Amino acid sequence: MTEHAPHSPLPAALTRLHGQLVVSVQADDGSPLREVVHIVALSRAALLGGAAGLRLRSAEDIRAVRAITGVPIVGLTKQTHPGTGVYITATPQEVQEVATAGADIVAFDGTDLPRPYSVAELAAAAHAAGALAMADISTLDEARAAYAAGADIVGTTMSGYTPHSPQQTGPDFALMEGLAAAGLPFIAEGRINSPELATLAFQTGALCVVVGSAITRPDHVTRWFVGALRGGTPDA
Repeated sequence: MTEHAPHSPLPAALTRLHGQLVVSVQADDGSPLREVVHIVALSRAALLGGAAGLRLRSAEDIRAVRAITGVPIVGLTKQTHPGTGVYITATPQEVQEVATAGADIVAFDGTDLPRPYSVAELAAAAHAAGALAMADISTLDEARAAYAAGADIVGTTMSGYTPHSPQQTGPDFALMEGLAAAGLPFIAEGRINSPELATLAFQTGALCVVVGSAITRPDHVTRWFVGALRGGTPDA
């Protein structure tokens, strides 16, 4: 199994993303934008705006977008599995499907939630398929464990989605600061919904920044504005 130590040179796909914006182009099931043709159009728009990479949620979407661009793609699946709360790319088979579809980096749940397969097994599956392994974590300890298990990079994606991570409306800058202080490379992701927050994530030490809802989910953004106009707090 090929492993990437946090202090070794970055693999090529991550080097291309260094200091750049990755746009997450995903649509929830039931969304009018869920069809592949819309995912491709949104991806084209993100690339036109200067995105250096894309994060996509299914093999079908990845294949279609890979056909139109050579930028690094972070691929994943979102599927429920009996007996576990792990939702993002939970099995080696899903890892292989995502990598085979054309993802350069396979993202998977790297938290310590009860899981059907270990982080080490998922990282090994990504490497066996010729892709890099990205562990979506929620705490500093999970990041350390993910690197020890063979992850090439970690992302702050899962902060706020596990019982032992902060439940907050904004990005988890405390986690980012901890990762930077520990010398662990990371991708900033989660509730980054303005250019100012994206810039702050870079300043905190992120390798790159992933932004999704604020760019590619107009239904979410509409809810933020509606909530604010009704006197509530915009739900980021």
